[in-house]
Amino acid sequence: MAKKTFTYRGKTIQELQQLSLQEFAELLPARQRRSIRRGFSESQKRFLKNFKKKGNNIETHCRDMIILPEFVGKTIKIYNGKSFISLIIREEMVGHYFGEFIATRGKVSHSAPGIGATKSSVSLSVR
Repeated sequence: MAKKTFTYRGKTIQELQQLSLQEFAELLPARQRRSIRRGFSESQKRFLKNFKKKGNNIETHCRDMIILPEFVGKTIKIYNGKSFISLIIREEMVGHYFGEFIATRGKVSHSAPGIGATKSSVSLSVR
């Protein structure tokens, strides 16, 4: 069975990397296309400048950055509100935002109710 090659709107990742930012924007959904047309924010511009300089393992708070084809294969550390979480950019992530892949809220698991939490918990034994 042959491995299926990734395409985004009919273009391979190599073809996407050859496109200019404006040409790539035409392939994106409306929300992302509008963001690119209006121009990047100062924090997004700073991230792109650091990315071009360093290339890998960049720490950023910029969760609203659109994943561009040039980011594929790189590791970027994104802030989740508490710490930086490493994210390896894959081909399928192109066109999405960084924040979509790093959760800001953890899973909450509750145990048994405490003493006095309910009227029936008064009768629970204390150990």
